[in-house]
Amino acid sequence: MDARFTALLRPFLKHPGPDEIALTPDTDLRALGVDSMQAIELLFAIEDTFGISLPDDELNDATFATAGNLWRVIAAELPDQAADGDTGEVTA
Repeated sequence: MDARFTALLRPFLKHPGPDEIALTPDTDLRALGVDSMQAIELLFAIEDTFGISLPDDELNDATFATAGNLWRVIAAELPDQAADGDTGEVTA
């Protein structure tokens, strides 16, 4: 996961308290308030930010369940990420 992705994701997360949540590949997006309507908004934001279109067969609950699942789908559509062999590790 890269800094651009985590910065994009944060506004969609609801969490109590002033402390910032540490985003990991296992971060449960549903538990942090990403419902079906927010997933649609997040999808549009992802496509605009990264200049990609996510494949229709990846637009499902499993993809939007965790930050890591979502990042893997995004990274697969980014030519430079695929070439770098991104493993889904958090770098920011």
